[in-house]
Amino acid sequence: MNIRKLMPGETPPMELLLDADPSQELVEEYIGRGECYIAEENGRVIGEYVLIRTRPDTVELVNIAVAADKQGQGMGKKLVLHAIEQAKLQGFKTIEVGTGNSGVTQLALYQKCGFRITGVDRDFFIRHYSEPIYENGIQVIDMVRLSQDL
Repeated sequence: MNIRKLMPGETPPMELLLDADPSQELVEEYIGRGECYIAEENGRVIGEYVLIRTRPDTVELVNIAVAADKQGQGMGKKLVLHAIEQAKLQGFKTIEVGTGNSGVTQLALYQKCGFRITGVDRDFFIRHYSEPIYENGIQVIDMVRLSQDL
């Protein structure tokens, strides 16, 4: 497996991006201002994430997705750790990430990778998405925010 930055002119892996975020409008907006990284295996994109500069010295890790047939094999952790390393290499001092209140697996993953919960953005998914989103049988309403000092 190889993880690399998507080059200018390359088509972003929209199917994976939309797996992690159902709003094509939001995905296109942050792809335009961030850096997309893809994980490839035998010429196939099997994972991706996006890094967005949010403030001086701070970057946010958004839209982490792994192909369905590759989930549960440690790929998500490899992507998160790669993102942390890229943030360090680019000189950022803090990396942030957010996930839905129902994302039990994601919350565990981020904490295993060194992130700490810093807050909750109440009603985030109600404000930013026109259709309700459900995960693990729970409506996704709040954004749980986590960060890590680099």
